[in-house]
Amino acid sequence: QVQLVESGGGLVQAGGSLRLSCAASRITFNINTMAWYRQAPGKQRELVAAITSGGSTNYADSVKGRFTISRDNAKNTLYLQMNSLKPEDTGVYYCYAPTYGYWGQGTQVTVSS
Repeated sequence: QVQLVESGGGLVQAGGSLRLSCAASRITFNINTMAWYRQAPGKQRELVAAITSGGSTNYADSVKGRFTISRDNAKNTLYLQMNSLKPEDTGVYYCYAPTYGYWGQGTQVTVSS
């Protein structure tokens, strides 16, 4: 069974930074697109960023210039570097493997004003 385990969330002040990690197992990580989603309280889950096997990336307009998605295929790990965090970035962040349709359990990010 595919496993996606996120880590790195926490509480940070506005303007601060966090780095999320997603350790993947039981998937052919290096040939698959991977993505980060988030869900704020009372809102639908939304795409934050995605990265293809070739390293092409796309971002939600709200995070462009502040967040960077990357991957280490040797470690089967996906990352999300989040800088200049804002209170509206608060939510549960999920790692997602579209090809398999699997989600991680999520990690909470809280940005205080």
